[in-house]
Amino acid sequence: MNSLKDKIVFITGASSGIGKACANRFSNAGSKLVLCARRFERLQKLADELKTECHIFQLDIRQETAVEKALRALPEKWQSIDILVNNAGLSQGLDKIYEGDSTDWNTMIDTNIKGLLYISREIIPGMVKRGRGHIINIGSIAGHEVYPGGNVYCATKYAVKAINKGMMLDLVETPVRVTSVDPGLVETEFSEVRFHGDTRRAETVYRGYKPLSGDDIADAVVWAASRPEHVNIAEIIVLPKAQASCTIVHKKLNK
Repeated sequence: MNSLKDKIVFITGASSGIGKACANRFSNAGSKLVLCARRFERLQKLADELKTECHIFQLDIRQETAVEKALRALPEKWQSIDILVNNAGLSQGLDKIYEGDSTDWNTMIDTNIKGLLYISREIIPGMVKRGRGHIINIGSIAGHEVYPGGNVYCATKYAVKAINKGMMLDLVETPVRVTSVDPGLVETEFSEVRFHGDTRRAETVYRGYKPLSGDDIADAVVWAASRPEHVNIAEIIVLPKAQASCTIVHKKLNK
């Protein structure tokens, strides 16, 4: 087992959901945390609750120049990042392509693909230079199969799957590990964001079965990170028991 104590872990989108759960899990393991998100007030609240030392800053990962500026300005004690959790991501809309909103498309592409790349491009060179590191990309079952209305979101998660594999190929001759953790249905703010704040519609997504929690995914992330250095968990698909595919979910609804 690879001890996570005193490892510096950088988590994007850490203010809620899976990112927040990962921060708590790594904190409990004794890791030091670098956390970013767009909602700084939530980050401050989280930092006050964590058991270990952390460095927080506001960042919209869609902005390449802002990413470069923020990460190159990290205090020296926080620069040697051991584990990068590329968590920030979202879905917007559930429309057919010919009825889709290009603003939603651009938001998903800019966050899920380009943002992940901007962050990775800044962090990975240091890992290679230091001869250690682990990149954990939060993918999705939507990167394995396409579902109705998922078109562009699924495309972004297929891209994450391809990028994850590309990272593995590019880093195979280094000690740096690469993992994709691909969740199914997780009850977070995901559906509320997808439906542009329609909480009532979002709640129906998780009704009639027990979905995963952010903590379930964080458990998989921390498990992958804590494997011995010669072990690389390339990919994990995590589903609630009631889910067999993107579209097959067994729901026991009250009539």
